Amino acid sequence: MRIAILDDYQNVARSLADWDSLPGETVFFSGFLGHADDAVCQALQDFDVVVAMRERTPFTAERLRKLPKLKLLVTTGMRNASIDLDAARELGITVCGTFGSLAATAEHTWALILAAARRLDVELFSASRPRAIEQPWQQTLGTGLSGCTLGVFGLGKVGSQVARIGQAFGMDVIAHSQNLTAERAAEVGAELVTKEELFARSDVLTIHLKLSERTAQAVGARELGVMKPGSILVNTSRSAIIDEDALVDALGAGAPALAALDVFDVEPLPANHHLLQTPGVIATPHLGYVTEEQFGTFYAGAVQDIAAWLAGTPINLLA
Repeated sequence: MRIAILDDYQNVARSLADWDSLPGETVFFSGFLGHADDAVCQALQDFDVVVAMRERTPFTAERLRKLPKLKLLVTTGMRNASIDLDAARELGITVCGTFGSLAATAEHTWALILAAARRLDVELFSASRPRAIEQPWQQTLGTGLSGCTLGVFGLGKVGSQVARIGQAFGMDVIAHSQNLTAERAAEVGAELVTKEELFARSDVLTIHLKLSERTAQAVGARELGVMKPGSILVNTSRSAIIDEDALVDALGAGAPALAALDVFDVEPLPANHHLLQTPGVIATPHLGYVTEEQFGTFYAGAVQDIAAWLAGTPINLLA
């Protein structure tokens, strides 16, 4: 049996789980296999088991059909929109997930909010990026959060954590999602508002929707057009929720003033991507779930999934 561990960008997978407890050969891929189907399938054609790190490498129906040896696909997390589960069932490929913590994403959301509010993208320097002699000691005026309005678009598990932290900063919290009730919003100290109110009133607006046909492009020119000048938009959910072209236009008009983004249509993001050339964009490379504790849980769960599948009693089944 051959096991492939994909997208181990930090070269940590080997040390975070007991892969030696599994029979056969385990191969760790630290580099991204690319976007081309042929390159991905050629690299994985001899593997019986593949462990995918979240949605870094998609497994479409076409890719799955080109991997006849693949019998088990494990994804970290219990949801992965980039795996065609119907095709996996049709092809007899078992798909399992692993558990993890949502706290990491909520924490990174606040890292981005604070980075944007205090313009750390401009002010930060370190031993790896020393302050140039000609660089002013202080260049910007930060934005205080106390007394400002935090808008949460999607008050699920992650959004609720973000909302509670907002209260600790002394922010007024408002929220909206399609099925949200006033009672549910009040449970986390938020006020239920309409979608238009959410965008119009928020000084900081953070997105925590699940991507679906209903939520794709849910943030477009109309929504961005009512945001306050000087406001901050944060997205640690999925990039397709925002109309990217509309966001670029809105940033150019100054409302919102800043967009702190952790998710992108193409990942890894090309160095010449136009978002990186857009003033007002603060970008991180999809770090929302990337913590040592989270990866330890992910990889230990993957080992358990593989062992259970080998024993004929698969667990955490997705397909």
